[in-house]
Amino acid sequence: MTAPSPTVEFYEGIAETIDNISLRRDQVTGDRIVLLTFNQLRAIEQFQSFRSRFAKALKLVDEEGAIAIEPEGIKFIFGGPEGDDLQRVECKLVVDRDDHWDRLMRFMQRYAKANGMAYGESPQADGLS
Repeated sequence: MTAPSPTVEFYEGIAETIDNISLRRDQVTGDRIVLLTFNQLRAIEQFQSFRSRFAKALKLVDEEGAIAIEPEGIKFIFGGPEGDDLQRVECKLVVDRDDHWDRLMRFMQRYAKANGMAYGESPQADGLS
């Protein structure tokens, strides 16, 4: 039996695709910050958000089970000629416990492997892209 492919959901049953992951550390608090970027959200584009239950947290599911993380913030970035085209969504997660961080990193490694992403360091911050 093969392990299920890791998924990310804002709305129950609607898998979203992460386009970029940035890992940072708050220099004041030491908290670890994960910035997930989505270039599109299926739930919004297909109006499925009206028919599905909002999870109130970002739900990450893999072979170990589900992780529910309430985002610190979600930013919608618009552009285009009239400024009403969704360009991307940034979801900020703050992780302050080591055991939560370890679990999140195991999920991220599985997600990256399943979706052809690779770890790399950028000039600004470490991250998966």
